[in-house]
Amino acid sequence: MNSGMAATPLVRIHSECLTGDVFGSMRCDCGPQLEMALERIGHDGGLLIYLRQEGRGIGFHSKIMAYRHQDAGLDTVQANAELGFEPDLRDYTAAVRILRHFGIASLRLLTNNPAKVEALKQAGITVEQRLPLLVGRNPYNDNYLSTKRDKLGHILPAFE
Repeated sequence: MNSGMAATPLVRIHSECLTGDVFGSMRCDCGPQLEMALERIGHDGGLLIYLRQEGRGIGFHSKIMAYRHQDAGLDTVQANAELGFEPDLRDYTAAVRILRHFGIASLRLLTNNPAKVEALKQAGITVEQRLPLLVGRNPYNDNYLSTKRDKLGHILPAFE
């Protein structure tokens, strides 16, 4: 962490997205969010916690199966339901353990996901500020982002 870092650390808790983070998929905003978070942490100091919970916790194989359902017209929530999964199965217990290991009880969180903020609060971590990551919108992920906003409560602007 940079010595010029603010007293309250900047943190990104990022769930693995092989297709977005590594292969640059335009179906989601994961890769651009990770890149923006790394830029901000590189500039301001802070911590990236990268969690191995692909596809909102359903795993890579199931995520690819969900893509098939999405290609047939379902949104991400409907596709997960079709496969027998809840919309979001991610667990932030490991992130809380990492934060506690580093003595972080209060942070500024880079996220659009209020459920992530709530999970940290429930674990006794103070989220002093939620900082949005509004990146990666394109014609291939408009429906995905709208679904995140409308069905999962992510804090994203309305799209034209």
